[in-house]
Amino acid sequence: MEIRILSSDDVRKALPMKEAISGMKRAFSRLSSGQVEMPLRSRVPVTDQDGVLLTMPAALPEDGELAVKLVTVFGKNPGRGFPLIHAAVIALDINNGRIKALMDGEVLTTVRTGAAVGAATDILAREDASTVGIIGSSKLARSQLEAVCTVRCIEQVRVFSPNPEHAQTCAEEMSGKGPVPDDVRAVPSSKKAINNADIVCTATTSTTPVIAFENLKQGVHINAVGAFKPEMQEIDAETIVNALVVADSRESVLAEAGDLVIPINQGLITP
Repeated sequence: MEIRILSSDDVRKALPMKEAISGMKRAFSRLSSGQVEMPLRSRVPVTDQDGVLLTMPAALPEDGELAVKLVTVFGKNPGRGFPLIHAAVIALDINNGRIKALMDGEVLTTVRTGAAVGAATDILAREDASTVGIIGSSKLARSQLEAVCTVRCIEQVRVFSPNPEHAQTCAEEMSGKGPVPDDVRAVPSSKKAINNADIVCTATTSTTPVIAFENLKQGVHINAVGAFKPEMQEIDAETIVNALVVADSRESVLAEAGDLVIPINQGLITP
């Protein structure tokens, strides 16, 4: 059996952000119209290591596509000098189940997450949006920034991270990169990052809100990607109560997105 192996560099070259955003729009369209077989992702906790294994299969029968993604998120990894996230994707032949390709999933996950944010921003954010606040400095935060700048003419970016060095490094490395403007600056607080921002992006593993409603500009568009467990929460409940919430998958967010699960359990909103 021959299996094509795609490295991180191969995946990166094959998925420029503009094309990835178009691909995510197509995928979301298929999902919302019921053309995708995609069960909730399964979880295998690795409690001693603050870790979890996530398994995410999906099939698009009409497009002849079948794949599964394996992702590990180990909270102790950054302190050991390892990435927080490791991932791999297996592409399968939908006609016979044969494994067609094994590809680096870390880059694919990073690009896919950014592309989903780019698709949402392109459809939902104001056309004249020019300022972005970024909460987080990881690869996912950077991918979101690239995607937002791909679909909007951004003039200024403010980055906050609990680790000031990380925020500064992110600002320096992203400044002027591709569609990102030169004016990318690290700021000392979440409030300063999101104050008067037209678009806000979060990419954290926080269990307490990193965004407060009182600090947000009216009409701001928020991309929140970090809360993948019911106990995680990046967005405060007051923001959710006052927002138009658009989810990529209703079933998934009601099962695992703490940003919605928590205010629902508090009786502040209804699903």
